[in-house]
Amino acid sequence: MEYIFGLGFGGIIIGLIGLSMLMHFVPFPLWLASMLSGVSVGLWELFSMRVFRNINPYEVVIPLLTAKFADVPVTLSQIQQHKISGGNVDRVISALIAASKANIELDWNTATSIDLAGRDVLQAVQTSVNPRVIQTKLIEAVAQDGIQVQAIALVTVRTDISRLVGSAGEDTVLARVGEGIVTAIGRARDYREVLEHPDNITQAVEAPGLDRGPAYEILSIDICEIDVGSNIGARLQIDQANADKQIAQARAEQRRAEAIAMQQSMKAKVQEMRAKVVEAEADVPAALAEALANGNFTVGDYYKVQNLIADTRMRESLAGNTAPETARLA
Repeated sequence: MEYIFGLGFGGIIIGLIGLSMLMHFVPFPLWLASMLSGVSVGLWELFSMRVFRNINPYEVVIPLLTAKFADVPVTLSQIQQHKISGGNVDRVISALIAASKANIELDWNTATSIDLAGRDVLQAVQTSVNPRVIQTKLIEAVAQDGIQVQAIALVTVRTDISRLVGSAGEDTVLARVGEGIVTAIGRARDYREVLEHPDNITQAVEAPGLDRGPAYEILSIDICEIDVGSNIGARLQIDQANADKQIAQARAEQRRAEAIAMQQSMKAKVQEMRAKVVEAEADVPAALAEALANGNFTVGDYYKVQNLIADTRMRESLAGNTAPETARLA
């Protein structure tokens, strides 16, 4: 009796395990829900998804039922293909439903291509319905009077789904707006003109059509903050004056060095001339001895010359010129 009871209990356990495995590979509740919803999904199709395609049937059939109730034309094959391609089925179905309710033209191929391109197709549809406001960074530009002006702008954009694939994004829009603001401020003659009429900046920025190419349509550009920065013109003039001053100092230093070199050269020439004088004076005794030996010059003549030299020095002393002979030569 106990043996029979054990066999029955074991059979029940085996049966439950087999049933759970069967429900795993063939989800009957999902099949029943699809049949009651009017979506034809066979048991073999559900089994093939799990076994051969490695797809969770719930991740495919549930979005199909959601699209069916929202009256969005989507087939099971299309959902499977997008799922195998690595796309986000739930996001695509939600985007299609939102576009259908908002009367926005969006078909399955466009939605899946946007999703596979890495863009959020649901956010794109939401931005098409509810425009988005993005803020630029602090933009600094200089007016013609040299005063820096700082501005921050709010850009209201709306997604253009037809240009979403292969088009530039928000960064491009912000870069173009920043470039336009810098250009508009640079054209102003005075910074006061920019502060008094900031709407001139937005008009100048909106005029060229900055939304050509990006996936976003610019609805408006508003300056939310504007302020005066540094005096760039004065700073540049100061820098130029400092540079000119350094150049002048360098040239003056060069002239000073040349003058010092010339002074040293003249001193060297003076020393050279003094050496020549000393050399000539050294030859006087020898020449005098030779003249005395040859009889061309007598001792009386020598004393007369010495008396003349002494008389000359006395006169110079009386005249107040006490500078020695060597100093006069120098």
